[in-house]
Amino acid sequence: AIKAMFGAEPTPSDKIKMVAPKLAENGGSIPITVKTDLDAETVALFQDANPRSATVVFSVPEGQKVDYSFRIKMRQTAVVTVVVKTKDGKLFSTSKEIDVSIGGCGG
Repeated sequence: AIKAMFGAEPTPSDKIKMVAPKLAENGGSIPITVKTDLDAETVALFQDANPRSATVVFSVPEGQKVDYSFRIKMRQTAVVTVVVKTKDGKLFSTSKEIDVSIGGCGG
């Protein structure tokens, strides 16, 4: 899904900070915070349990710093990856595994 959306694979970067629980008791509402000082154009979040599509995609307004908090649903344990596309077209990412006790995506 990442390559399909951006046309290339991102470079892992410690310039992106993702705050998310290691263990989510309920997959129905998992808090995620993403911060970066990169000159971002687009921020997207993917989870490997849902390989066909992005979970969240933001277009970053000119001059705005990325400090976004949101909640996602996850049915099962998965690796969550944040991809940042910078205004000069470079791709960076960071990933974290989130263990889900009770799935939150329902039938």
